[in-house]
Amino acid sequence: MRIDNIKLKIGESEEKLKRIAEEKLKGECGYLRILKKSLDARNKGDIRWVYSVEASRRPPEVLRENTEKTRRPEKKIVIVGSGPAGLFCALRLIERGFSPVILERGGDVDARAAQNERFFREHILDENTNVQFGEGGAGTFSDGKLNTQTHTPLNAKVTEGFIRFGAPEEIAYLSKPHIGSDNLKKIVKRMRAHIEASGGRVYFNTLFCGLTMRGGAVFSVSAKDVKSGEVREFPCDALVLAIGHSSRDTFSLLKENGFAMEQRAFAVGARIEHLQEKIGFSQYYVWHKSLPPADYKLVSHVGGRSAFTFCMCPGGYVMPSSSEREGVVTNGMSNYARNGVNANSALLVQIERADYDRGDLLDGVRFQREIERAAYRMAGSTYAAPVQRVEDFFAGRESKAFGEVLPSYAAGSAMCDLNRLFPAVVRGQMAAAIKDMGRRLAGFDHPDALLTAPETRFSSPVRILRGQDLESVTHGGVYPCGEGCGYSGGIMSSAADGLRVAEAIFARFAF
Repeated sequence: MRIDNIKLKIGESEEKLKRIAEEKLKGECGYLRILKKSLDARNKGDIRWVYSVEASRRPPEVLRENTEKTRRPEKKIVIVGSGPAGLFCALRLIERGFSPVILERGGDVDARAAQNERFFREHILDENTNVQFGEGGAGTFSDGKLNTQTHTPLNAKVTEGFIRFGAPEEIAYLSKPHIGSDNLKKIVKRMRAHIEASGGRVYFNTLFCGLTMRGGAVFSVSAKDVKSGEVREFPCDALVLAIGHSSRDTFSLLKENGFAMEQRAFAVGARIEHLQEKIGFSQYYVWHKSLPPADYKLVSHVGGRSAFTFCMCPGGYVMPSSSEREGVVTNGMSNYARNGVNANSALLVQIERADYDRGDLLDGVRFQREIERAAYRMAGSTYAAPVQRVEDFFAGRESKAFGEVLPSYAAGSAMCDLNRLFPAVVRGQMAAAIKDMGRRLAGFDHPDALLTAPETRFSSPVRILRGQDLESVTHGGVYPCGEGCGYSGGIMSSAADGLRVAEAIFARFAF
């Protein structure tokens, strides 16, 4: 029996769910599973948790999917990138009997963490091992949010996969599930250990640098050891490009090799920080230990084009996320507990083709890069980030002192006037959006709210075209996959696309 719309008061024990189920079943409840749990805070005087559950007198029989390996001629599958798309593609291919090879330009997750700390402290950037590149992809140093606007049965497979490797089981039923960056680091290591124990191989510090085609299909892949410079050839029957949205050098390489690509919509802006307790009061009006750190999602169309918040990190931090020399990039992250002092979110403005297009496929990359390099120079050429109080941003003046919100950006900050950083259409839309959003979320436009810039890596500015069989329309046996190739946006949809591509490869070779 499925039972929907069960409401519990804040602080009520979930044991009450079983008693409610027994009333519905008119007998003992031997099995209860939470299907969905969400917070209804519309009535600030009566905030409730809302549940959907399934219950029965006896546990149901568990049906397991048959993913037994089948014998087939050995096929060499190479995956470029070990983010969610690449990892989940590899995991599914292993279930289908293949032994994939993963080429990852960055280091393993422990090397990434150490290098990131060095970058934050000494401002020494490694262009291959950083917040964007390395084991687990950019998502490893984020909040681990599993929100998605896509609806596919593959989402459940992704959730099951994360739980299998150590994610909290609640991600299967929370309406806004998240794993936390601290948990993600452990999970991706377990995924890699399983891949290698099952016959797959993972090569770190190995940069994809070319491919050879024969008879219209991929034949081999070239990859360079980023430390020694040695180039190695990998035989390849199918190549998965799970390269991530920041692989700009790979975009250029693919363009030079004649891949069909197109420009894609993207957005730029800044991170906006508030005190988390103020966001909580605006959303709940009360405090209770069982309430989760409050979040928000806002969209504004005031000013002529869309502006929106993205990747909101309750109790989180603004992350130094540069992957190119002399460029500043920000992102947001939070750990599982979400217990930091500040809340932060990207505040982004939709960029239209007319804003950047000069006739080259990679003009979107150029547009992003120009903002990143201007931010680097503006803040003193040290990888510190330019910051500004919202009140000063409205007034068009450089901030002189912080108010109640202190920056969480770990690589240092410099007070600047962000009006000099962004094109007029971006700064005007940001200002209009902040005021508009402040009318719907009290305190969003607080004078001391802090802008840290720039946020430029919302999405890939290009798409590598693929057909219904998920292969590149110009290069046989090559499978563009995930966020970097323009087919997903976030951890959940990227991982699901990895599963989708794995099934396409299985269908191609199975007989």
